[in-house]
Amino acid sequence: MGYENLKFKDNALFLVTGGAGFIGSNLCEAILKLGYRVRCLDDLSTGKLEYAELFMNNKNYEFIKGDIKDLDTCIKACQGVDYVLNQAAWGSVPRSIEQPLYYCANNITGTLNMLEAARINKVNKFVYASSSAVYGDGLTQPKREGEEGKLLSPYALTKMADEEWAKQYTLHYNLDTYGLRYFNVFGKRQDPEGAYAAVIPKFIKLLLSNKRPVIYGDGKQTRDFTYIENVVEANLKACLASHECAGEAFNIAYGEREDLIDIYYALVKALGVDIEPEFGPERAGDIKHSSADISKAKRFLGYSPDWSFERGIKEAIDWYRENL
Repeated sequence: MGYENLKFKDNALFLVTGGAGFIGSNLCEAILKLGYRVRCLDDLSTGKLEYAELFMNNKNYEFIKGDIKDLDTCIKACQGVDYVLNQAAWGSVPRSIEQPLYYCANNITGTLNMLEAARINKVNKFVYASSSAVYGDGLTQPKREGEEGKLLSPYALTKMADEEWAKQYTLHYNLDTYGLRYFNVFGKRQDPEGAYAAVIPKFIKLLLSNKRPVIYGDGKQTRDFTYIENVVEANLKACLASHECAGEAFNIAYGEREDLIDIYYALVKALGVDIEPEFGPERAGDIKHSSADISKAKRFLGYSPDWSFERGIKEAIDWYRENL
């Protein structure tokens, strides 16, 4: 259970791209706690310098300000690296609809640059962030790998393209790649600010400020909310996965489905406030229902998520109370 007892090669070096972001900074923290070396690559377009600075005094931590859209930067960052955890990407379905060219450059070309840099430097394992968005309008519940529907956004397209490129690098270049399809990750350091902020930190911030959050749609949409510690576990276990399952993508979630409106009222209760939400129109590109079958990740990665929504949301609320 968990990842605290995982063992890697002595003095292993992990490269975390997007390491100053929400997921990336949590990965950096976990790796350092295990006693291994971390190199963080981030252009700070969405990541925060303050999250990189959390670890600057640790002798096992190195920060590089750089852009994955630049191949030379990626090649230099991969030098001497054992494991790449590629988290650098722009999220948000609505923003991707507004900026498709940027999403192509950042999420597809950037990931391809990292794959090539890893190949050149003979990296052992390449683990990368995909997304539940690749399931599109597929009606199957829970979502299972191999049962994808029609893609509904440029963001989803970028993640599917990343998966296909990763398969090619495993097939032709002997680079072990593992795609992690994240389902609605939440937890400490997730940004509550801006029009494209994820729903849980946004709700928490507004409720703590005594403001009414907006729920887009009727609130009956369902999500498999996944606490950050489960995602950290999946990344680290993928670094130890067998060559036989390289080139594959895996659902990373807790494996339960929650109505958004129920999540809202759970937050209201936990925060001790009495605020009704506003309701707005459904957003283009959003998937109505999303829950994950995680049996493939359990079988091939040894993934065994410890953190339920209830356990995770308590930790998240405590963090936001202290840091907002």
